[in-house]
Amino acid sequence: MLDRWHSSPEVWDNELDALISEQKAQALRTRPFLNFRAQPYFSPSSANADKREIYEKLRGAKKDIQPRPPHQGRWTRIGTAIGDVIQRDLLFIEKHYERIFGEAPPFTVERTPGGLPMWEDFAQKLHVIDHGGQRYALYGKPDGILRYKDGRRVGLEVKSKQTTAAKTSPHSMTEPKAKHVAQCVGYTEMYGTPDAPLDDYIIVYVNASKASWNLTEEEYEGKPDLRPFHVTMTDHDRLGLRNDLADIVARAEDGRPPKLDLEKWTFNNFKTACALSLSAEEYGELERQVAMVRRSRMPEWKKKSYIGAFEQITSIREKEAA
Repeated sequence: MLDRWHSSPEVWDNELDALISEQKAQALRTRPFLNFRAQPYFSPSSANADKREIYEKLRGAKKDIQPRPPHQGRWTRIGTAIGDVIQRDLLFIEKHYERIFGEAPPFTVERTPGGLPMWEDFAQKLHVIDHGGQRYALYGKPDGILRYKDGRRVGLEVKSKQTTAAKTSPHSMTEPKAKHVAQCVGYTEMYGTPDAPLDDYIIVYVNASKASWNLTEEEYEGKPDLRPFHVTMTDHDRLGLRNDLADIVARAEDGRPPKLDLEKWTFNNFKTACALSLSAEEYGELERQVAMVRRSRMPEWKKKSYIGAFEQITSIREKEAA
């Protein structure tokens, strides 16, 4: 659907663009009150985050404030803009697709009770869960909830790639990333109900890097800049998520820290708290783990991530001890 839409002449609709802007402005001015203090809460992306990081957050640790290179700031902004583009396209498709192509679009945008698109600020939610003797909540804003032509509700998650055109090639990308699937499980928990289940999700990878302006059909098939993947969530997936989050809440209450995952160190926002809270035994275990990685046949780029993470942990601990 998106390839067909993007291959046709661009449609201009000032009235629709104005409506989109007005609805966004209204949502920003009238944010709902959500009681975050009533219980611990997680974002759907927490489903695949380092459990030690989440543990430290729940224990009240301070989030790291670290300067970042300018290209990373632009990277995240471009990723957000890509999601905005896809959402705008979906609204234009909903209004103009049938007129242009002579048939209804396979997907339409689900609406909130107030008639707004079911995404972002219009659909933000604090979903409270009682499970495993614990009360906690999931808070998030979905990229979208759509309706397929057969009436099924289908979630939408938009992810960006920006390094090379090859990143979204069929050779390099054979399936969605596990962490993105786990995130979508959280959204199905938040927005699915027995009467209106949300078991299907489409994860769309949009690559801001293109192989060339001029591509043959074969070249485009080899390096497409848009890759959608359909995934199906089950009650078992959602139960696993609820179990994991309830376990972290219980650990935070009891002071039983989970192990630190060096593979997830890069995007850990509580590095200082995690590094300083490690016991001597935990630190030694990480040291042995990195020593094994050095001797392994693991790809060099992955070895460097382990080694770099451990070196940063050591540096944080040494500075604190000085």
